[in-house]
Amino acid sequence: VQLQASGGGLVQVGDSLRLSCTASEPIANNNGLGWFRQAPGKEREFVSAISARGTYYGDSVKGRFTVSRDNAKNTMYLQMNSLKPEDTAVYYCAIRIRDNWLSWVPAGYDYWGQGTQVTVSS
Repeated sequence: VQLQASGGGLVQVGDSLRLSCTASEPIANNNGLGWFRQAPGKEREFVSAISARGTYYGDSVKGRFTVSRDNAKNTMYLQMNSLKPEDTAVYYCAIRIRDNWLSWVPAGYDYWGQGTQVTVSS
């Protein structure tokens, strides 16, 4: 499976962005999809995940970000509202196909997209 992340850019504080992650082949609804981000000098951080079991968010984005998926388009989205400078990072999407569970750590995913840069300017 190949994943293509897109939608990043340079925005101002308080703006919104929607990221997309499109898979090269159909994704089973039971497969977990995740968003992570990595800022310079920091570890990759869990942002959000979605599967048939539900949606999950990291504490730093809860209430501001919304994850969704369109299986017909093999695409997952991350709607990011009320962006803050600390949201600045490269955002990566990932898929877990080994089983039907989700994970909050990068090692829990099997394939990754190439990342898309989000920069929030104050």
